[in-house]
Amino acid sequence: MSIWAKVATAIRGGVSEAGEAIADNQALRIMDQEIRDADNALRKSKDALTSIIAKRKLADKKTAGLKTSLTEYEGYAMEALDKGDEALATEIAEKLAGLETELMGEEGIAKSFADSEAQLRKSVGQTEANLKRLKQQVDTVKATEIVQKSQAAVAARHSGAGSSMRSALDSLERLKTKQAERTARFEAASEIAESTEEVSLDAKLKAAGIVGGGASGGDVLARLKAKRSS
Repeated sequence: MSIWAKVATAIRGGVSEAGEAIADNQALRIMDQEIRDADNALRKSKDALTSIIAKRKLADKKTAGLKTSLTEYEGYAMEALDKGDEALATEIAEKLAGLETELMGEEGIAKSFADSEAQLRKSVGQTEANLKRLKQQVDTVKATEIVQKSQAAVAARHSGAGSSMRSALDSLERLKTKQAERTARFEAASEIAESTEEVSLDAKLKAAGIVGGGASGGDVLARLKAKRSS
């Protein structure tokens, strides 16, 4: 494979990854729109079902009316035959034939509407169930997404807080060290001041004749002679 072919392949791969990244980032929005589209399609199906039900009911009503008319005219035909009015009975029979033909047509229409209604009811029911499950799954995905984003935010804050805490602890240790050094200096200065004060006080006492100085060599010799004589 030439270098340009490899570059073209890499570009296609990059475009594909970018497209997938966009799709992933917009996944919830895309699913919401798809659900809205499914809702619209379902609503149209329900409208069509309502129309078919109405037409089927009209066909059933017309069929019932034709059956009533057939029963009524059959009675008329029987009365005409009972009275021996063959011509009237023949005319009624022709009417009955027309009604029977019309009834067969209406029954076929009613059956067609009934079959369509049954199929559409089944389709609408399945679509509603599938759509309900899809909405529940989307709600679960949304809830999971919210929880995971919250967890990510908490983790990020915890990481930042941990870094800040470590920095604060380091600063605290440095401050403690400096305070310990200051305390040691204060104690040393205090000891030096006390020592100087004692020296100064002894000098003042000696100068005032209150405290004598150290014994001289003559004093020591006289003390030894006195000790020997005793």
